[in-house]
Parts: sequence; C-alpha cells; structure tokens
Amino acid sequence: MITVRASMVTARAYAAEGAGCCLALQATVRGDVGEVVDGGRAVLGRTLRFLREKEGKSLGQLAEATGYDKSYLSRLESGERLSKLAVMEDLDSSYGCGDLLVSLWRIARYDAFKDKYREFMRLEATARVMRKYAPGVPGLLQTEAFAREVLSDAEATDTEAVEEQVAARLGRQLLLSKSPAPSVRFIIDELAFRRPAADEETWAGQLQHIGSVARWPNVVVQVLPFAVGVHELMGKGSLTLLWQEDGSALAYTEGDSGGLLMDSPDDVMRHRLSYDRLRDLALSPSDSLAFIKDVLEELRA
Repeated sequence: MITVRASMVTARAYAAEGAGCCLALQATVRGDVGEVVDGGRAVLGRTLRFLREKEGKSLGQLAEATGYDKSYLSRLESGERLSKLAVMEDLDSSYGCGDLLVSLWRIARYDAFKDKYREFMRLEATARVMRKYAPGVPGLLQTEAFAREVLSDAEATDTEAVEEQVAARLGRQLLLSKSPAPSVRFIIDELAFRRPAADEETWAGQLQHIGSVARWPNVVVQVLPFAVGVHELMGKGSLTLLWQEDGSALAYTEGDSGGLLMDSPDDVMRHRLSYDRLRDLALSPSDSLAFIKDVLEELRA
C-alpha cells in the first residue's frame, strides 16, 4: 500500500503553503486511480474540513451555498460517509481547487472495499488488457440503479452503507474510460440477461447501458448462451485476467468463498486457456449486441 505523507495532508501543510496550498497538494496526491492509501477517507475528510474553515464558512453556510444537506456534509468531513464523485466535483468547483478533492476521493473510495480485494483493484486499475468472465452483470458494467438493487437485500437497514458501496462501485468504473484506455473484453453468461432487476425501468436502463458500453472502441462484450451447455467455469464464479504494461499477467477468481489472486505463469496460462475456450463458444460481438437488443425488446413488449 501507498501512504500519503502526513505533512502533505494536514491543515498545517496547507497553512505553510498559503494561497498555493491547493495546487501543491493536488500535485502531490494526483496519481493513477489504482493507488491505495491507508486512511484515505479520513484524509479526504480532514481536507474537506480544512478547506471549509479556511474560507470561514460554517457547515450551515456551506450547505446553503452548495445545496447539500448539513448533516451529510458533516459526515463527509468526519470520514463516516463516502460521497458520489459528482459531490467532490461540485466542492472542487466551490473551493477553486481544480480536481484536488476528486483525486483524494479516488483514493478514499478503496476504504469501502475489503482488504483482500484492494490489491486486485490496484492491479486492475493499471492493467492495459483485461479479460473478464462473469455469470452475472459485471460490476464494471452496472448502472447506479442496478448496483443499488444488487447491493441491497430485504433485510438491509443501513442505507448509508449501501450508498457508500454503490458510490465505490461506480467509481471503479472510471478505469474503463481512463487515458490510455485499457482493452477490455467481457464474456457474460446468458443467465445474467435472464435474471432481471425487480424494477422494469432499472432493468431496461441496465440493458441499454451494456449495449452502449459494448460499442466503445476499447470494449468488447460477448454473451455466452445457454446452448453451449456445461462449461469449465460453470459454478466457479467470475474470472479476470489482467496484463500490465510491462507484460506481467495475473488471474483473479471470485466466488462465494472469496477471491483468489494468482500470478504464477502456470496458473495464468491455465485460466487463460479456459477463457479462450469460453470465448470461442460465446456469441460474436455483433451477435451479442443483437441478443441484448432482443432481450430489451422482449422486456418492452
């Protein structure tokens, strides 16, 4: 893990820099979205509080100026909540700090994920080539409404925790459109398209989103139809293969029992062969788009 130097994330550092404090810190914390920082949410919260106090505003005055609820802003400053990206963009604009808060938010969002998942996310965010198989709708392709439904359950009472997970999941999707953009291929089991969201509008929006992203120049989506029958990844959860710019590769599998990150050449080759066989069985990219369109039309009918 990478730890931001305390001297660069405290009010003392800001005061020492004077009028140029925002730009100085921004230059220090800006980095790849794959960076993971210990206590990132706390750092973001302290920065938010310092910027507000530096302008001589109370929480009530900030709430009035931005339109955000006072208690919500307070929880952001205390590190209890993780906002959506748009909130940080608004506050960056309000404080005139470029993308300082957005940069810190991209680091802080990792606090919402379990430790064992963070290393995978760090490597995923720096990968130049990604190959993914998923039995359900992949998190990288989920809309906000669909992600909220997936992350909620009938017994969920902590709505703030759910919203935090939703924000973190949406933030992770930024890696699909970063520059340079990675080459990404998704193979999605037909089961994912036959198990709709409870809300029809949410499901229609999700299908449209997958079809839209599948047309991006760096993204390919293939549907694995039921007609292929039993396959070697059935019942084993999801599979991700990542290649870094230096040519190193790894495989990551995730199921009900947790995730496993593998970087040995033998393991990577074994999972790559499994993926290649699945790709050969899947519908072509154009036929997959037609399939998604048909499912959407069936829903509307």
